[in-house]
Order: sequence, then structure tokens, then C-alpha cells
Amino acid sequence: MDIVETPSRNSDALIELTADVVAAYVSNNPVPVGELPNLIADVHAALGRVGGASEQPPADKQKPAVNPKRSVHDDYIVCLEDGKKFKSLKRHLMTHYGLTPDEYREKWNLDASYPMVAPNYAAARSQLAKKMGLGRKRKGR
Repeated sequence: MDIVETPSRNSDALIELTADVVAAYVSNNPVPVGELPNLIADVHAALGRVGGASEQPPADKQKPAVNPKRSVHDDYIVCLEDGKKFKSLKRHLMTHYGLTPDEYREKWNLDASYPMVAPNYAAARSQLAKKMGLGRKRKGR
């Protein structure tokens, strides 16, 4: 007799697996109580993506945490997903939402030139690289 995986059976297995992973993580890492719901949601979503389970698309389109036109400041960029401020968004997007910069731009209908790094931070890194001599050809070869 074949065992057919039903959506509720998949959902139950996913919830059980999520609980196991979160319990193992929390037993070895300090996690503030306020962060537990986010941790559970992140693990559940990640396991759902890995397992091929299709998440129900939200009925409403997600709204950005801030107006995209006001998200880029000189010293930081505000993440449209959660409203947090960062010098660089790339790692945050991948670790918390599983999004690449291109997927993030597409999700929020941002221009391809939308920065993932705060302008002042990019300028400081550029100046440091130039000071170190990066990008120049070697002399005497």
C-alpha cells in the first residue's frame, strides 16, 4: 500500500521538523525571548523552501517597512522588509529572507541601480582601496 503525502501531513512534518531544529538551536545558543517567533518563522520558511513545500502567497502584497524613496540615507540604508538600518544590506537579506540583491530589487520594484551599501560607506571603502593601491598596475614587471 502506497503512503500518499497529503498537504496536512507535509505541514505536520514541517512543523515537527521546525520544532526540532529550533529546540536544538536554542539549547546551544542564547536567544532572547522576543526573537523566538522570528527564529521559528525563519526556520519554518527555510525548511519549507528546501522541502519544496509551496508557501501560500499572501492575499495582500507585502508593504515596505518604509517608503523606498526614503530608504537610502548617507550613512545607512533602511531594509524595506523589516525597517532596520544597515551600512550593507546584502548579508542581512540572504540570512534573514533568503533574497539576493536582484531578487530584493525585483520584489520591491526597485531600479537596478538601487544601492545595497550606504553611500558614505561605499565612498570610505573606495577611498581606502585607492589608498592601498588597489586597482593600479604594478610597476617594474
